[in-house]
Amino acid sequence: MPITQPNLWNSGDAYERYMGRWSRKVAPIFTEWIAALPESSWIDVGCGTGALTSAILSACEPARVVAVDSSDAILTTAEVALADTRVHCRLGDAASISEPDGRFDVAVAGLLLNFVSDKEAILREMARVTRPGGTVALYVWDYAGHMQLMRTFFDAAIALDPSASAFDDGMKAPICRPEPLKSLLTQAGLRDVEVRAIDIPTPFDSFDDYWTPFLGGTGSAPRYCMSLSEEARERLREDVRGRLRTGPDGEILLAARAWAVKGTVAEGPGVYFTSAS
Repeated sequence: MPITQPNLWNSGDAYERYMGRWSRKVAPIFTEWIAALPESSWIDVGCGTGALTSAILSACEPARVVAVDSSDAILTTAEVALADTRVHCRLGDAASISEPDGRFDVAVAGLLLNFVSDKEAILREMARVTRPGGTVALYVWDYAGHMQLMRTFFDAAIALDPSASAFDDGMKAPICRPEPLKSLLTQAGLRDVEVRAIDIPTPFDSFDDYWTPFLGGTGSAPRYCMSLSEEARERLREDVRGRLRTGPDGEILLAARAWAVKGTVAEGPGVYFTSAS
């Protein structure tokens, strides 16, 4: 996937601690909503560490899943996690998928869309490789709203350093809202487009459990965090700590929302089935 910030996702383990573990909670709800038939053929575009593919394997009885990502490091983590003969992990560009037209019953993408520069190209490709009557679906975090673990971080960071807003996905990703998502799929020629919210708890055992993923350097917030001097990072750490409520045993209970959208590939020839080159 051609991300707008190269090297943003450079470590599978760091990504898993930061966002992967929460995507694993969203993915089963998302795949249940898609309601694909058993023995369907799936493609997971921008598969990351394999959270969505894992949910497909666990609950959807797929015939096969092609998992595509452009990051070698991330894909290596996915290959280890997805030890299943039905899965085929491939290094590739989400805007130019090396699969023939109409190859899959379902094309999905989890947490990809706001990190790619040409969103229309991604949707064209997902629709192109999906058969008529098949499903194209994706989900993204509600960065500007109900994403408490990230909003707490950036609210503190921007209060201390207004330039931190350049890293804030809530400001940089207007696509992560219901109407823009619905419009994007509709403009791609998909029909019967639906959007829904998926809300999950994001509990942390302690403040260290919350804070440590921001030191991994993988993702917008960790990248900003690790760009700071040690003194500035410590100041931010304490400001963030002060904004979080902890339970009697030091636990922190937060919540996150993802927006999910799905549509059906039109029957018959589709003029939007044009490969991005």
